[in-house]
Amino acid sequence: MSAKPEHYDVIRKPVITEKATMASEANTVVFEVAIDSNKAMIRDAVESVFDVKVKAVNTTITKGKVKRFRGQQGRRKDVKKTYVTLEEGNTIDVTTGF
Repeated sequence: MSAKPEHYDVIRKPVITEKATMASEANTVVFEVAIDSNKAMIRDAVESVFDVKVKAVNTTITKGKVKRFRGQQGRRKDVKKTYVTLEEGNTIDVTTGF
């Protein structure tokens, strides 16, 4: 499959945390994605950009926290993360660059 420019708008960046690293042992990769994307769009984007076969896509939306900065109250943005489970034999190395 050929990666289209809109596929790069769906996948924002990989998430590199302790939890995401532990999930990679189960052949799962975690990405931050566009807030308005759905599971079908995410599946197409990952399969075309990384040339892998996707087994399952699970998404979660983390609501932004209210924080103070220099006395002013602000709000962090809402973030949508996706846990992409890959078929056996497929891997994505997110540590080398995106």
